[in-house]
Amino acid sequence: MEEVIAKSKMHKYERQKAKENDEDLRDELDSGMQDMLALLRGHKPPPKQIQQEAEAALANGDGPAMNPDRQRLLDGMDRSKADKEYEVRLRQLAQDTRAKPSDRTKTEEEKAKEEALRLKELEEKRAKRMRGEPVSDDENEDAAPAGGEKEQSEGARDAFGNDEVGDEAAEFGFASSLPAPKRGKEKEKVQHDDEDDFDVDEDLIASGSDVDIDEDSELSDASSDDDDAEQADPAATRDEEEDDEFVKGVFGPEAAGSQPALTGANGIQPSSKPTSGGLAFTYPCPRTHAELLDVVKDIPVTQLPTVVQRIRALHHPSLSASNKESMSDFSAALVDHISYLGNTGQPLAVVEQVIRHIHSLSRTYPTEIAGAFRKHLLAGLEQGELKSGDLIILTAIGSIYPTSDHFHQVVTPAMTLMGKWLGLNAPDSAERRATGAFIVALCVKYQVLAKRYVPEAIRFIQRTFSQKPALSTEELRPHLDNLLSMADLWKDKPAFPEIFVPFTPLLKSAGAKKEHQTLTILLQQAYLRRRPLELHHHRKQPIPTRIPKFEETFNPDKHYDPDKERSDAAKLQKEYKRERKGALRELRKDANFVAREQLREKREKDAEYERKHRRIIAEIQGEEGREAKEYEREKAQRKRAKGSG
Repeated sequence: MEEVIAKSKMHKYERQKAKENDEDLRDELDSGMQDMLALLRGHKPPPKQIQQEAEAALANGDGPAMNPDRQRLLDGMDRSKADKEYEVRLRQLAQDTRAKPSDRTKTEEEKAKEEALRLKELEEKRAKRMRGEPVSDDENEDAAPAGGEKEQSEGARDAFGNDEVGDEAAEFGFASSLPAPKRGKEKEKVQHDDEDDFDVDEDLIASGSDVDIDEDSELSDASSDDDDAEQADPAATRDEEEDDEFVKGVFGPEAAGSQPALTGANGIQPSSKPTSGGLAFTYPCPRTHAELLDVVKDIPVTQLPTVVQRIRALHHPSLSASNKESMSDFSAALVDHISYLGNTGQPLAVVEQVIRHIHSLSRTYPTEIAGAFRKHLLAGLEQGELKSGDLIILTAIGSIYPTSDHFHQVVTPAMTLMGKWLGLNAPDSAERRATGAFIVALCVKYQVLAKRYVPEAIRFIQRTFSQKPALSTEELRPHLDNLLSMADLWKDKPAFPEIFVPFTPLLKSAGAKKEHQTLTILLQQAYLRRRPLELHHHRKQPIPTRIPKFEETFNPDKHYDPDKERSDAAKLQKEYKRERKGALRELRKDANFVAREQLREKREKDAEYERKHRRIIAEIQGEEGREAKEYEREKAQRKRAKGSG
């Protein structure tokens, strides 16, 4: 027994020793956690040398018994520097977020259901915007995922607890202008599907460039980014997460072979060491279109998307607070540059990739990019003529912004510009006919969802078919395609015949048999769907007569009423009373029958209970009688035995 007690005490001591070791290890890890968090957030911790010296002096008994920072301030430290350190530490305290419970792992069915619900809510909001109905903030919050409600409520305040003004960019179809929170960089290589995703290569910042960032800027930039991250709402987070990573191929192999056309004008050449394909690792961030032309001088036009990728990677807003303003100006310069590329006849594939970059940047800088687009639209309204660059601008607007909204800050002026050009320009030359065909195709593309009628497009095509001398079928081919597209788009409109009937003789005279047949079929179907206005089909009412009615079978005992409606009402009331009495009679019969059946069942149950009760009583009495007789016999035997003894 003593051995068992000794072993128990030994095991208890070992457990306590292991627990103390775990606590010591935990304290050691906690002591270095602040430094590790500071490194993860991208800024260096404040120097601890002065604090350690103060603690050592205090331990020796010859140091000041006050806060070391306060002692430094009293010893003559710069007040502005002290305030700056105080603000940095205050921001660090505000950035320490509380622990939050993680969401449970969802099944594929739940994920698909949530995605379907999110898409349905987005479509409902788009339909409301198309009808011109206001989309309230409550609906935007309801559309956010359930897991982001708490983040959104906490993100409504900044690092100092002040209320933030709501983002109104989404009211007119823009993405949220609030920046998104930073995510931890994954070391695994991420596969991307489009230009909206980016991979930031560490060599681009560390070994590929000579850019140095001082400690103060690191502290201020990191704190500024974290403050912005707290202000981001969950809806914007989902859109902005795609911009935290950069597309692969930033340092991929460049295209070899002959050098194509150039994209820039005279100016300085980009600095830094060029790669094997002739591109540099780093470029300055151009803030105007002229600076952008200087940067891309002597660079093949096919390499322009790569240069844009590297500029976005090197000057990403998460690296410095000043990069936000620079990238906003760079986004506006890209809008000017796609117009420049269109005017200079550059490949459309390159223009498309630059438009995809603008689409990605429009989520972060919606106001600046929208202002750049509106500036080009205003210039087109003032000039009255549209160049190739203006057509590229209109195409980019249709790709970036929602064109079905009832009112949009960019799409509505674009539709106004296209309608004005189609209404004021006659198709009297091949160039104008080609431009008009392209603009009409853009109008059809803009109205794919809203299906709004564009009278200027119809009028322009009608004037094109009415040109003298008549144009050939090949010259009319783009306009024929646009006409069929509009007919298919507006075939459900009530005014479809009035819109397209004038084209039937024009198509017949132009020799477009296939298009004429298609339009004729659509017109016939539209006529069949129409129903002329007509009155309701009522039964003919006879003219009331006042002539007395004589009946040969008159019976004085019957009630006669000359008013037919009153007579019918009386008959109906009498029929109702008769039916009501019959129904009550049937109900009473049913109630009596149910009562009789219940009484019969109750009597049967009572009789069965009485039989069981009598049988049990009889069994008990018989058992008692036998026991009594046995007792009497036993008693008699005892008496006899006692008498004989």
